[in-house]
Amino acid sequence: MEQDNQQAEVPEEPQRKANAPIFNFPALISFSIGLLVLIYGAQSLLLPPDWADWFVVTFAFIPARYVHPLTAEDLSWLWTPVSYSLLHASWQHLLFNVLWMSIFGTPVVRRIGTLRYFLFWIGSSAAAAAFYALLHWGQAVLLIGASGAISALMGAACRFAFPANGWPYDPQKGHLYPLQSFGDVFTNRTVVVYIAAWLFGNVVVGLGLPIFGDIGGAVAWEAHLGGFVFGFVLFGLFDPQRHQRGISS
Repeated sequence: MEQDNQQAEVPEEPQRKANAPIFNFPALISFSIGLLVLIYGAQSLLLPPDWADWFVVTFAFIPARYVHPLTAEDLSWLWTPVSYSLLHASWQHLLFNVLWMSIFGTPVVRRIGTLRYFLFWIGSSAAAAAFYALLHWGQAVLLIGASGAISALMGAACRFAFPANGWPYDPQKGHLYPLQSFGDVFTNRTVVVYIAAWLFGNVVVGLGLPIFGDIGGAVAWEAHLGGFVFGFVLFGLFDPQRHQRGISS
């Protein structure tokens, strides 16, 4: 992306309020959290073990599905590149993802709105699953969890939520910062340090070191990477403010 000659409009430095609520999520984030909790609660507490196993296999993403003719299978190959993102392996796994979704989903929702957020979630989930499948082609392994889509939210936030002028991110106004070009992002020290730390964490996980603790199974770093790249590179396609802020795609 290239920056226009017109100078990007920058909001005034945010003023922090001492009495700002600790939990001030958009309604869509609250709905998303509630949906994930409801699904895992039903899966773990209400379904008999055999039904719970069927539920996971039916809605999890499995690369092995795509090495066989699709006409010889049921339609689960069609929805599982997205439905897997609504499943979790344990309460700890769910709570870990909910925490990060509340942090990074909040500024993205406030910036792009409900419809674009749903489209972003679908696209990022599919991208994360595709990259996972590329590295595990034909394998009968199950991918579940929202972390691929949440990694995309993290990547998207790197494009606007950390202002280049050194102001701290304000959860109430951070979604109003200009969309940064790729060149600006990689000269933004805060973003570079954050991306480096994120990549380091995923490399460590890929080497088999459980830095996130036991969250109910192996951490799918491949899905994290696929989701992050999708959010970081393609967020401009979803951003309604990109032209208003003097940034062209």
